[in-house]
Amino acid sequence: QVQLVQSGGGLVQPGESLTLSCAASENIFNFNAMGWFRLAPGKDRDLVADRDLVADINIGGRRDYADNVRGRFVIYRDGPKNTVYLQMNNLNAEDTGVYYCNARIDPNGIWWGQGTQVTVSS
Repeated sequence: QVQLVQSGGGLVQPGESLTLSCAASENIFNFNAMGWFRLAPGKDRDLVADRDLVADINIGGRRDYADNVRGRFVIYRDGPKNTVYLQMNNLNAEDTGVYYCNARIDPNGIWWGQGTQVTVSS
């Protein structure tokens, strides 16, 4: 079975940076895409960043971001390490939440990491 193991997270001050990692149990290019979602207090779990791994193989790797993180967050991968990262820059309180990585295989396969708390507070 696919296993996604997250690391990183913690308490940071506004304006600081933090990097999350998600290590997969197999070649990440077996997946169609991997991404990061955030569950914020009182809100639904929403997409933060996504990377098309099929495109990564074929045409270079398309990346999508939520509007409120675009320009601050970067999703990138290390294929040999089977790992996808989320580099979060200039963090603010609205970025607080539990971050989950996921991996997908079309049409219906989806797997989730265990979740990592990120708290941004002064």
